[in-house]
Amino acid sequence: MHTRNRVLIEHVTPIVENGSYYTKRVLHDVFRVEVDLVSDGHDILNGDLKFKAPNTKAWQTTPLKFHENDRWYATFELSKKGVYEYTLEAWVDHLLTWQHNVIKKVENEINVKVELDDFLPSFDKLNKIAKGEDRKFLTEFAEQIKNSKHYKEAVKTACSQDLEEIIRKYPLKEFATSYNQTLEVRVERNRAEYSTWYEFFPRSASKNKKKAGTLKDAAGQLERVAKMGFDVLYLPPIHPIGEEFRKGKNNNPKAKKGEPGSPWAIGSKHGGHKSIHPELGTMKDFEDLLAKADKLGIEIAMDFALQCAPDHPYVKEHPEWFKWRSDGTVQYAENPPKKYQDILPIYFETSDYKSLWNELLSIALFWAEKGIRIFRVDNPHTKPFLFWQWLIAEVHKKYPDFIFLSEAFTKPKVMQALAKAGFTQSYTYYTWRNSKYELTQYLTELTQGPEREYFRPNFWPNTPDINPLILQDGLEHAYLTRLFMAATLSSNYGIYGPVFEHMVHDSIPGKEEYLDSEKYEVHHWDWDKSNKLTEMIKLLNSLRRSNAALQQTFDIHFCQLDNEQLLAYHKRSKDGSNHILCIVNLDPYNKQSGMVQLPYFRMPVRTGEAVIVKDLITDNSYTWENEWNYIELIPTLPFHLFKIHFKS
Repeated sequence: MHTRNRVLIEHVTPIVENGSYYTKRVLHDVFRVEVDLVSDGHDILNGDLKFKAPNTKAWQTTPLKFHENDRWYATFELSKKGVYEYTLEAWVDHLLTWQHNVIKKVENEINVKVELDDFLPSFDKLNKIAKGEDRKFLTEFAEQIKNSKHYKEAVKTACSQDLEEIIRKYPLKEFATSYNQTLEVRVERNRAEYSTWYEFFPRSASKNKKKAGTLKDAAGQLERVAKMGFDVLYLPPIHPIGEEFRKGKNNNPKAKKGEPGSPWAIGSKHGGHKSIHPELGTMKDFEDLLAKADKLGIEIAMDFALQCAPDHPYVKEHPEWFKWRSDGTVQYAENPPKKYQDILPIYFETSDYKSLWNELLSIALFWAEKGIRIFRVDNPHTKPFLFWQWLIAEVHKKYPDFIFLSEAFTKPKVMQALAKAGFTQSYTYYTWRNSKYELTQYLTELTQGPEREYFRPNFWPNTPDINPLILQDGLEHAYLTRLFMAATLSSNYGIYGPVFEHMVHDSIPGKEEYLDSEKYEVHHWDWDKSNKLTEMIKLLNSLRRSNAALQQTFDIHFCQLDNEQLLAYHKRSKDGSNHILCIVNLDPYNKQSGMVQLPYFRMPVRTGEAVIVKDLITDNSYTWENEWNYIELIPTLPFHLFKIHFKS
């Protein structure tokens, strides 16, 4: 900083960890940067937001606008995918200060001849950079100043809006302060922010109860997935499954003959992470699956699980990539009291880490070359953060559209560290947030805290690993409300099916684990089954597609409602044109009622003006003429999804 710099640039937002990591947005977002500009004295300040689009060298500028209390802001549209750079510049604007002082004196009938003459040195500087009509305007103003007969005209020009606009257009940035760093915002495709996931096991996709499913059978279920309104189909690992220490039914340490084992125990004599389990099919079958999914508007997400079965080829080919115990065995995965004898964690502290990292990157690139653009990453919190930061950046160099979903149900700061390392989306604690207090506190943390700039939540009511307590009673109300809130609170959500929509709920006593878990055995489902849940899934996914307010997570407001069993929240689209009000009855047994307050301060109408609310679930419409309105919900249809219409 120059000794004559007078402006301090402070409290820049958005910023992630003092600029160590990038902020995240999606294509065509309007990016808003805010900053405090502070200086001594009473001079008028000015500033610019400077930004550089991906793969360009030229900086663009847009002027900062005053907000309040020394807070300034500027915006620009993120029109390209990739990484934008941005920084700031601020200065004491002596010309705007001069004009302000002239206007004040003129208003108080004070002669400003000297002040007008004081402008002339600045005229010489402006005249060198002004163009066309602006230069002509300045020249005429200078002549007015020099000729005492034109004093009144000069005063009028000095106080004019036209002169202010020229001063702002050609700022004289004497002793400007430059922000001490360049920040970054990564702009991703819109599916990073809005996606609807469905998960099923391909080996359970067969309609023939006498055989296990294949990739061809999985392809046969794509139309069902599309009709339900999902745009991402996530498949658990499709690679060869280890035969040594294979797990049996219900995680039995000893598998019986013919038991298929866990898909997450990757690798056998049939190959490793770049191979497909021969019982599932061939690479051609996989490519056909991708092609059919694409025609139906579905993207296939693969599981990226960096771990190995004991008979994975890596174990013999690269023993240094694993941790060997004193008894000559390899350390298998443990999370006491859980033991995973069929899975060997990779030893990231190996001296051969460079070769290891490059090989793991080659797995990601192999599947990317096949057409995959989404990974659901298994247990990323058990691998180094710097590894993920490197791998994700390397993949993005070649495939900038690649989405990484972090499956890490672990400590909050670890989950946040993974998001900062580059993961596009993250699993969350939604699965365990049930009460009104828990939900409002958690959503407030996600949407209003610092992590909103880099942590994109993806809400899942269940997963193959988690059969939450709230679903274990098999109450339809629980399934309906958990589905509804996942789909409307978060713009990214998913379900593990058909377990979820079939309301499969039997659990291992005392645990949040499914009894007869599909992780360890083949199931045969009634894929044609239809019930209230399947119809509600179709409806909610359709409403998400047609209401932009539900395609974003971070503009949410929890409304006042005088009943702890009722939860109400208002969401707006980014352009402010779509307003949605959701109200949920959290009580599975009783009708609940109360008065909900409309958040008029978030709407394009004055407090008390009548609005029309249309329930998109029942198609009923109501006119609300007051700020507070009566609500009543029963357990069999425990929510409203109101679209708010404003009278012209």
